Amino acid sequence: MEDKKRALALEIIERLKKEYPDADCTLDYDDAWKLLVSVRLAAQCTDARVNVVVGDLYRKFPDVKALAEASVEEIEEIVRPCGLGHSKARDISACMRTLLEEYDGKVPDDFDKLLKLPGVGRKSANLIMGDVFGKPAIVTDTHCIRLVNRMGLVDNIKEPKKVEMALWKIIPPEEGSDFCHRLVWHGREVCTARTKPYCDRCCLADICEKNGVKMT
Repeated sequence: MEDKKRALALEIIERLKKEYPDADCTLDYDDAWKLLVSVRLAAQCTDARVNVVVGDLYRKFPDVKALAEASVEEIEEIVRPCGLGHSKARDISACMRTLLEEYDGKVPDDFDKLLKLPGVGRKSANLIMGDVFGKPAIVTDTHCIRLVNRMGLVDNIKEPKKVEMALWKIIPPEEGSDFCHRLVWHGREVCTARTKPYCDRCCLADICEKNGVKMT
């Protein structure tokens, strides 16, 4: 069964490459620490809103040192439109202080070290590893989890880490990061969550388990 899932994954990867050749991260950033901030703010918030809010944040606190020295209240005042303002501000403050104190203001390129940063989970760490450092990564956000279940790449697994572990077995490491970005684009445009999926214009319709296509 795993071999069949691997073959299905390779076919899905190739089709999504053709459909979304330029798919990348939809959070705006020009430095690793900014992506750390943005991905924390993106929890239960749209990337579009985050991209607006961080502009205000960086105008007032333009680098790791400035943000590390800011009070949680000052950060919260700016990031409140992203929701969960206090907890996000607290995590961002603690994360920037840790970067400043332990890593000379630089984001570490080690997965385990990233996981130890305040407010950073597996999804965020994988995003940093893949997008910033070009290393193998699988980002199991809500789009990824929804789509790989619908497509039949995983079997009714909803817990992010379990989905990630299942995908590592069938996705070539060098494809993981871009594959997950393409799932986000496909999930927003075609295989949507809040409306009925637009299967009639899906490039995967003939191989998708949701359409009754079963691996044989």
